[in-house]
Amino acid sequence: MPGLDELIPSATQIRKEAALKEAEKAEEYARLAAAAEAEKRALIERLGKPSGKTEEEKIKLASTIIQRAVRNGLTEVHVYRFPNTLCTDKGRAINQQEAGWENTLTGIPKEIFQLWTDYLKPRGYRIAYQIIDFPGGMPGDVGITISWGD
Repeated sequence: MPGLDELIPSATQIRKEAALKEAEKAEEYARLAAAAEAEKRALIERLGKPSGKTEEEKIKLASTIIQRAVRNGLTEVHVYRFPNTLCTDKGRAINQQEAGWENTLTGIPKEIFQLWTDYLKPRGYRIAYQIIDFPGGMPGDVGITISWGD
């Protein structure tokens, strides 16, 4: 029969093993968090740049989204959600509904506003940019809604 020390390790040894396991878990968590943060930064960088779509492609995409909503009996459609960091003021002007808030937009959100200004607004469509979540009490993501109902 094996010795008692082999069957029941000391409490000190068990604590060391538990600490090693916790350190491994913490390292894995830190690695995953770093990877997620890098992915988020890359996404924000991509969204902050022009989409590369032609005007015709943008118009066709808008038409498809609107027509699908109409077929489903809707009078508005949520068309986009983006992090507030794509606004030069992190969404403050949108949240405060300040005049000129649209000048804080960058990248794809700015393109959507310009598409609305050039093609949809003259046809009676409305657009709304609003903060849609408040993590930690601070403005978070911004949602874009296009509407055509009364």
